[in-house]
Amino acid sequence: MKSKKNKISENYLEKCPVRQAGLNWSADENGMVTLDVENKGAVNRIAQKLLKKPKVSHIHLDEMGSFVWPLIDGEKTIMDIGIPVEEHFGEKAKPLYERLAQFFRILENYHFIEWKE
Repeated sequence: MKSKKNKISENYLEKCPVRQAGLNWSADENGMVTLDVENKGAVNRIAQKLLKKPKVSHIHLDEMGSFVWPLIDGEKTIMDIGIPVEEHFGEKAKPLYERLAQFFRILENYHFIEWKE
């Protein structure tokens, strides 16, 4: 059973993330990344009018996320991205691939990335 779990993880680490088209982002002078997510749809429009919700939400990534985001180029796998992350953060990045896998699952759940076929 354990080998099956490891195999799934290895397959996941071989996936190649691609930033969602049309998702705007910027980095400040310290390299901290902010994703600008447009709140679309009927429910969001109602919330914007009635509850004064913003048309665009600003998602601020943490230090490691801000380092990883510019590395997502549609060519590198999660495994490839892990190499410069480990070089830059060292012990702070551990457990490296578990953290990266969780980060990419979150990005995928919020539709900030998709996977290259």
